Amino acid sequence: MKPAIRVDNLSKRYRLGTSKSAGYRTLRETITESAAGAWHGLRRRLGGSVNGNGSDRDDAFWALKDVSFEVQPGEVVGIIGRNGAGKSTLLKIIGRITEPASGRLEVRGRVGSLLEVGTGFHPELSGRENIYLNGSILGMKRSEIEKKFDAIVAFSEMEQFLDTPVKRYSSGMFVRLAFAVAANLEPEILIVDEVLAVGDVAFQKKCLGKINEVSKCGRTVLFVSHNLGMLRSLCNSILLLGNGRLVFQGDCEKGLDHYSRKLDSTTTGEVNLITHPRRRNGRPSIFHKISVYNEDKEITDQLHCGEPITVEFQVAPILKNTKHHFCIKVEDSMGATLFTLATFLSDSGPISLDRHETVTCKIPELPLSPGRYSLSLEVGPPHIPGDGDVIDQAVWFDVHPAPFHGNGQTPPSSIGPFLVRSCWDKVS
Repeated sequence: MKPAIRVDNLSKRYRLGTSKSAGYRTLRETITESAAGAWHGLRRRLGGSVNGNGSDRDDAFWALKDVSFEVQPGEVVGIIGRNGAGKSTLLKIIGRITEPASGRLEVRGRVGSLLEVGTGFHPELSGRENIYLNGSILGMKRSEIEKKFDAIVAFSEMEQFLDTPVKRYSSGMFVRLAFAVAANLEPEILIVDEVLAVGDVAFQKKCLGKINEVSKCGRTVLFVSHNLGMLRSLCNSILLLGNGRLVFQGDCEKGLDHYSRKLDSTTTGEVNLITHPRRRNGRPSIFHKISVYNEDKEITDQLHCGEPITVEFQVAPILKNTKHHFCIKVEDSMGATLFTLATFLSDSGPISLDRHETVTCKIPELPLSPGRYSLSLEVGPPHIPGDGDVIDQAVWFDVHPAPFHGNGQTPPSSIGPFLVRSCWDKVS
């Protein structure tokens, strides 16, 4: 069977730097640039270098460099890597949105792309008109689109806003309609780049179910996400990119483990979240820093069973004097959620934020057995899904054995992730 996608030594180069304005220039600037251009040309003709290393191009950035792989029909492939690793560039090349600098790409079948919120939509057209526009871009006839129209509208749950210009849509509404179009118009290859993170939880689950359904029909899916649990539930294999190169290709579990270990090697219990690689796309940067404190008020990523800990956040809301809900998901090393701590699950309720604030969450007794764990974070105004900040696996920490049950015994990790106290007695 021929592969659905074949990539051979694919490279993409961008030129760094700001473009010069086409507006007014002074006489001095014109003379200086003309002289510099003449000097560079003379140096090239004489075989010299302009920047000291034999090249006058020191502003080239390789977003992809010699990437090669194959994807078989019906495969669901997760593409992971830090921000800037080349994931989106690769998908844009496969989706024929941009051209590679070198290399060869073979794609067999029609491609449906869901790359960025609003991509492929005309802002002045209504949702209804954009469904037909997207179908036409995919190469479908009007009769084919009409046959699928009701299913698209039902899946998106956007019937009420169908005749509204999409420029008035929120990011979540964009994603609902865009995914419904991309998945229901039956492309042979479906490309999804993180945008599902914008939708609410119920719609995310609906989309994941649709992706599973699509793959079972023999169609190919390329899926980019920083959510390891989501990748684990969906994908057959993993492509791991780093600095524009293919670092790993193969089994899903091995790829995610490789990625986690690579990211976790520098954790200290305190992380700058402003440039965190796992912040979901399209979200405001409300979280600025996270610190994990042990019982002795020390910042650390080395904790003990049953130890009281404090998680501290430095935050900066988008709007002053607004109430926000905070949520911490405690996850195991494979990305599965073990339990959740949240303001809406406590008697504190939402917290009012004004400019830069410090917020803490105290856990009186860490109920985890020995192992490696992470905290995923979410903050946002109540009842406004999509307008908050979400960071998956924001900080990692290790839990070491310590007497928990009061009998002097340290619990092993083999008993399961949770530690719960219990009382036993015989009833006469």
